[in-house]
Amino acid sequence: MTDTLLSVRNLSVAFHQGGRTSTAVDDVSFDIKRGEVVALVGESGSGKSVSANSILKLLPYPAASHPGGEIVFNGKDLMTVSDAELRKVRGNDITMIFQEPMTSLNPLHSIERQIAEILDLHQGITGAAARTRVLELLNQVGIREPEKRLAAYPHELSGGQRQRVMIAMALANRPELLIADEPTTALDVTVQAQILELLKKLKDEHGMSMLFITHDLGIVRKIADRVCVMTKGKIVETGPTAEIFANPQHAYTRHLLASEPKGVPPVSDTSKPVVIEARDMKVWFPIKAGFLRKVVDHVKAVDGIDLTLRAGQTLGVVGESGSGKTTLGLALTRLISSKGRISFIGNEIAGYSFTQMRPLRNRMQIVFQDPFGSLSPRMAVSDIVAEGLKVHEPGLSSRERDARVAAALEEVGLDAATRWRYPHEFSGGQRQRIAIARAMVLKPQFVMLDEPTSALDMSVQAQVVDLLRDLQARHALAYLFISHDLKVVRALANDMIVMRLGKVVEQGPSERIFTAPQEDYTKALMAAAFNMEAVDVPAIRQ
Repeated sequence: MTDTLLSVRNLSVAFHQGGRTSTAVDDVSFDIKRGEVVALVGESGSGKSVSANSILKLLPYPAASHPGGEIVFNGKDLMTVSDAELRKVRGNDITMIFQEPMTSLNPLHSIERQIAEILDLHQGITGAAARTRVLELLNQVGIREPEKRLAAYPHELSGGQRQRVMIAMALANRPELLIADEPTTALDVTVQAQILELLKKLKDEHGMSMLFITHDLGIVRKIADRVCVMTKGKIVETGPTAEIFANPQHAYTRHLLASEPKGVPPVSDTSKPVVIEARDMKVWFPIKAGFLRKVVDHVKAVDGIDLTLRAGQTLGVVGESGSGKTTLGLALTRLISSKGRISFIGNEIAGYSFTQMRPLRNRMQIVFQDPFGSLSPRMAVSDIVAEGLKVHEPGLSSRERDARVAAALEEVGLDAATRWRYPHEFSGGQRQRIAIARAMVLKPQFVMLDEPTSALDMSVQAQVVDLLRDLQARHALAYLFISHDLKVVRALANDMIVMRLGKVVEQGPSERIFTAPQEDYTKALMAAAFNMEAVDVPAIRQ
């Protein structure tokens, strides 16, 4: 048996559309040894995911083609095997964790059914044995009280919880090769560390190999044995991880290592007008049981929170997945019901109906965490970004609308000429920028940003932070910035709330919290994010 598990040789991938052909991957070669972790690193659109999807032939054929190359796994060229043989490899010998779990999980099936289906298909495990294995997997990936999550559907879980379910599905059959495409993108820093430790443990126990795709170089340093750096469809540098970090040879590698969000947040100014304010906000979800479905308890997703957000200011909301961050933002924007007082630009909106809220929607915008789930796959980007203009500014001519759309796309770093394409034709990072453009085109006063940079590579993260800061200064925008990336929060937020299990753990000026956190839980988050001395706080299992 050879030491090399996977060998990719001279792989090229081309896409054909409208009579034109574009090369996404150009003559790429790399090997993965048994028990080895190889990281494929590069910015959005560099060809990382296309290369990985080619291994299992998951690209949209015949729009995609392979002008050349071979992919040899365990001595077999996967480019030439039959579909039947390839199906035996998929999900069994090679599994994959995708970047966007909401588009990969079936919205009509429970979590238990989706994981158990894999066990049934590949191992013939059913019934009680399947349930036992499902619970074991959910425990491994850090799902809190997994027995209560078996009947849950994907929309009932947070983004981080959904990603962990995907990891459980990928690990169910103990594969020889795990392809992990941004597997920790949706996870907070403490759980991210747990998942990385889990993957390393499984690799050591089962001799599993990994192809780890990421834009987060901090993760690469922790998990990878070797690194391949990609840009514009080519691998420009490869070598042992320690060597790449200590002595990068290529200019692009040095650029990646130097990229991180910079700048300072706006100065706190209590003289600025209040845009949105909440007092004693609560969002409790009932837990029903019994034949009569009586309420026996509540999930206190948001439990008595006060906040004030002023024009030109940014309030950062941080905490682990499931802490209530997104629920807080959805309640503030009246997308879910809540108790307590909410005031928005002088309007008491806590009791507003959908119809009453509609005139305020153009001044209150949202950028969601999962761009692919929030962008219609049936609409061109130009129509997606223009949709809000058609509703809130119907007096604009077609030419004026198109000019606004083009300007918005240029502002977020996209070529306006691409506005006639569809979301699936963009990388994950590019789709997130489209979502930001859709929100900004209406020039709102308040923007809820739910993990807006989580899907972006490091250099684009910095560009988006700069963009958001410039827009804020120009239009006095108020941002509610929800994130698990504390480095981005530090660069953008002047005030901060630390949440845990629906409650505020610590609140105040962000610089004070970053430099002198008072609570042990906050200290633990800082330690995980900035590699400081760890504080012994029990991790929250989701």
